[in-house]
Amino acid sequence: MTVHVPDDTTDQAAEITRLRAELESWKAAALGTRQRAADFSTISGLPIEPVYTALDTGAPAPLPGNYPYTRGIHPTMYRGRLWTMRQFAGFGTAEDTNARYKFLLERGQTGLSVAFDFPTLMGYDADHPRSEGEVGKCGVAISSLADMETLFDGIPLDKVSVSMTINGPAAILFCFFVAAAERQGVDIAALQGTIQNDILKEFVAQHAWIYPVEPSLKIIVDLFEWTSTHTPNWNSISISGYHIREAGSTAAQELAFTLVNGFTYVERGIARGLDVDQFAPRLSFFWDVHNDFFEEIAKMRAARRIWARHLRERYGATDERSLKMRFHCQTAGVSLTAQQPLNNVARVAYQAMAAVLGGTQSLHTNAYDETLALPTEHSVRVALRTQQILAHETGVAHSADPLGGSYLVEALTDRLEEEAEAIFAEVEAMGGTVAAIEAGWFQREIAQSAARFQAEVETGGKVVVGLNAFVEDDEQPIDILRIDESAEVEQRRRMVAMRASRDESLVASRLAALEAAGRDDRNIIPAMLDCARAYCTLYEIRHVLEEVWGAYREPVFF
Repeated sequence: MTVHVPDDTTDQAAEITRLRAELESWKAAALGTRQRAADFSTISGLPIEPVYTALDTGAPAPLPGNYPYTRGIHPTMYRGRLWTMRQFAGFGTAEDTNARYKFLLERGQTGLSVAFDFPTLMGYDADHPRSEGEVGKCGVAISSLADMETLFDGIPLDKVSVSMTINGPAAILFCFFVAAAERQGVDIAALQGTIQNDILKEFVAQHAWIYPVEPSLKIIVDLFEWTSTHTPNWNSISISGYHIREAGSTAAQELAFTLVNGFTYVERGIARGLDVDQFAPRLSFFWDVHNDFFEEIAKMRAARRIWARHLRERYGATDERSLKMRFHCQTAGVSLTAQQPLNNVARVAYQAMAAVLGGTQSLHTNAYDETLALPTEHSVRVALRTQQILAHETGVAHSADPLGGSYLVEALTDRLEEEAEAIFAEVEAMGGTVAAIEAGWFQREIAQSAARFQAEVETGGKVVVGLNAFVEDDEQPIDILRIDESAEVEQRRRMVAMRASRDESLVASRLAALEAAGRDDRNIIPAMLDCARAYCTLYEIRHVLEEVWGAYREPVFF
């Protein structure tokens, strides 16, 4: 079919007039016919027109690999290399999780992703009183270098990329990881992976913090500075929209809140005196992939375009690597249902396809039973096979940005970009990200969006199969993974043995040096790494810095 492209402004105006007349004629005929009684909007509430045309899109986006990377950061995308299949995993003791990692690697997983238990996420040792009953339950317990060594026993850290999802004590766990690599004899410059380390979204959504906002931001910039020199292939932060979306935000809010956090980190790095191109190439992102197929694809395309434009025009980045947004995706845990859990296999498959069509560099597919418990070996294998079928059987990896040029996708990309820019302006008018956090603005916006969506589900306005429609009364229970108290008993035993074998005088001197670095406002990573090497525990390191900076207490916003 030959497509006529007008060659001057007179012809363009005539073509636009013709298209508008044709569309109005079509609407008059088509919209008078029968339509389903359904809510024709995205899951975030954006209205969807009955048809999209060239009238709804702007100029064609540049080709994949070209600025502003709307169509992907690499010219050939998955024809050159498939995305990293990185299943999030962790439970029980370090030995338990080490066995699960080897199970996944043997079945074709191409990267590791560490899930920590709640005490670790909050900076508590397994034998701390506040850890009782929670050790190993929602992730793996890591209390010192000894646990990190066990976690990666037999897994060469210069051969496998590792992602660690942790924020409040992220720098401490990173130091454990670096020390473990050293103990393996690995050149730390060869380490590849990501530490999440995104404290702003903790204040906004997830609430796993330790220190107040300003010292927390200082630690992050310390890590930017240290990693840019010592571990140049390591991503020093994964700026996360995932937890913002899981808390109840819309797609536009996830996009905007995450990017404004990213801009804040860039500004803090520049304020430290770092050149933006010194650290920005190692900033990465993490997106939730929800049920609305086209909205999610458009969100990722808009995110790349916004990031590239702001980094170049606002922050003066000139290195192409600084402009290219690299990101991991995870299918939406909040979309999974405890009712008819096998339906989650279909939800995850569609979400995974959206992530790939949106151009992700790395992907975790949720297991169908994750709304009930940590995944079993059976369910996690199904989740991994979902990615492998997507990669090798569907053909979606054959072409870069195969939905580029879709009137619907292009229009949604533009719409989400416009909504994000409006939110940026609103945050700037409040005095910036930190001021908006301290005023509770982000928190209230997310709560209101979550309440609206929940009301729509409860009234049936949004259909959730198996939950408020197509319900069955005779569901059969499925086998789930149960973590008993033996993990906590074993972890406490390990802590006793580790403390008995370490040099206590060295521990004391290293902790004192860390406290001095904190009080002197120096980069704390060298002193923290020395603490890790001496087998100082997670809580010992946390507590020393808490004595310097205090602990964050969230104001009452509601």
